[in-house]
Amino acid sequence: MNSQSQQDGRLFGFSYRQPDIDEVTSKISPVPPNMDDGVTVAAGGLTGYNIDLDQNASRDFEAIKKYRCMALHPEVDSAIEDIVNEAITSDTNDVPVAIDLSNLDISERVKTIIREEFAYILHLLDFNNKAHEMFRKWYIDGRLFYHKVIDLNNPERGITDIRNIDALKIRLVREYQKPKLPEPYLRNTQKPLSGDLPQVFGQASNQFPARVIEYFLYNKKGNSHFGNGMGMMRGNNREGIVRIARDAVTYVTSGLVDGNSGQVLSYLNKANKSLNQLRWMEDAIVIYRMARAPERRLFYIDVGNLPKAKAENYLRDVMARYRTKITYDQATGEIRDDKKFMSMLEDYWLPRREGGRGTEVSTLPGGQNLGNLEDLKYFQDKLYRSLNVPISRQDAGEGFQIGKSDNILRDEVKFSKFVGRMRKKFSGLFTDILKTQLVLKGVVSPKEFEAMKEHIQYDFIYDNHFSELREMEMLQNKLQVAAMAEPYLGKYFSVYQVRNRLLGYTDGEIKEIDQQISYERNVGIIPDPNAQMAQQEQQEFNDDNPELSGDLQGMGGAPGDMDLSGDPAADAITGGSLAGGSVGGAGGAAGGPSTKPM
Repeated sequence: MNSQSQQDGRLFGFSYRQPDIDEVTSKISPVPPNMDDGVTVAAGGLTGYNIDLDQNASRDFEAIKKYRCMALHPEVDSAIEDIVNEAITSDTNDVPVAIDLSNLDISERVKTIIREEFAYILHLLDFNNKAHEMFRKWYIDGRLFYHKVIDLNNPERGITDIRNIDALKIRLVREYQKPKLPEPYLRNTQKPLSGDLPQVFGQASNQFPARVIEYFLYNKKGNSHFGNGMGMMRGNNREGIVRIARDAVTYVTSGLVDGNSGQVLSYLNKANKSLNQLRWMEDAIVIYRMARAPERRLFYIDVGNLPKAKAENYLRDVMARYRTKITYDQATGEIRDDKKFMSMLEDYWLPRREGGRGTEVSTLPGGQNLGNLEDLKYFQDKLYRSLNVPISRQDAGEGFQIGKSDNILRDEVKFSKFVGRMRKKFSGLFTDILKTQLVLKGVVSPKEFEAMKEHIQYDFIYDNHFSELREMEMLQNKLQVAAMAEPYLGKYFSVYQVRNRLLGYTDGEIKEIDQQISYERNVGIIPDPNAQMAQQEQQEFNDDNPELSGDLQGMGGAPGDMDLSGDPAADAITGGSLAGGSVGGAGGAAGGPSTKPM
């Protein structure tokens, strides 16, 4: 780039990226990075770059306006509401989303900081109140932009404000630059691009890695006002256009990209044709009903042997004599007789020559099968299928009924997975803002966060009853199988096999459950089943052998007791007790000496 472009090349906002030169040189590739984000690529040689935004900006501008017009259609709006209500669930006692750091291997102190910063981000976004609108806007437009505002004099404070940017007013641009000389500041690159491509990067592309610059072009008038030709645009030399640094804006797309043009698509894109067909069918049905629904009268007027001209005049006289056209004006309350106006949907007047049946008045029946809407129903179902919404949800007359999962349609399963994928893509909004906040406050470095973000999960409040119902049925079936296997414990199955294979518990879960059960037994929340069994057997033995009951009571129970872990008489030997009482029963503390009277 020339000196003027370097002087004007400053970006609005901030950037915290400090790439490592060793990492840069280790990732040299002729393939441009991140080509699935609908970015506008600036191409050119060593002396300048030409950014042609006319076609791309106009295409995106028209596409977004089309998506927003589609969302106003009643059927599409109903489908969007079903999707957004499924993805974002409002709860008066909880926020719609929470961060999950259970898979992140860092200290608890850092986890606490991350949770606090995430709560602060939700506060800046006002996510508890605006979550529905944010997700709906992202779903319709296919992209979402937020400007992260910081205090440039004190960036350690982090993000101070987050402002939404209309998708019609901003575009992401990626520019590849090639230095003439290996100057140190030009070697501080981000993502390199090199190879034998002299027509793009000049003959020097084999010697030095390319410098990749990403920034946003913001125009408050909208993308359609970029002008005719953005050739040789550098810096802020275009009136009303501001270049914003890449790190200062959060950019989240739908993940759908046209493979031919590289344009970011909305989830509504594939429903465009189905919606147009539905509109045409609705209009055709209305026109057909208006034209064919009313019955019409047929007036056959006998004109005898009159010539054609006189026959037509005679027919007009008869029409004017017998036709009445009385109208009522709602605004003024006037009643007018507009006989000079005749509607072709009411009556037909036909002349009849001499020799016919004379003057006759008959009725022409209206259209048949006007109540048949099967073709309209077909296009409605097609529209819902194109939006991945179950067809059963469009019938408002059907009530919601919770039954077995076998009765749930396959479409509900697919819809649940579709909503889960959208939540995953939408969560990129939180990840990018959280990264900026943690880096600015010095909690982690950008490289450290890149390694951490794969283990950061976001838990949305789930409102799909099918998943909960399916989990309950699976647990019920597992418990039934475990009950069926209980008589075969010690013969064909071990306790560990039942817990691990049949109930599906992992070793860690088994250990945790054992600790919880032990604690609850000790504090008396739940009774000890082994102790209850021992007491029952002891009582039965005492009833049958009263003369030997004192000796067995001193031993702490009948022989052969076994707990769930498989250790014989574990509770009797260790003297495990329940709240305030001994396991042994009437003979005193378990394992203690007997006090048999002499």
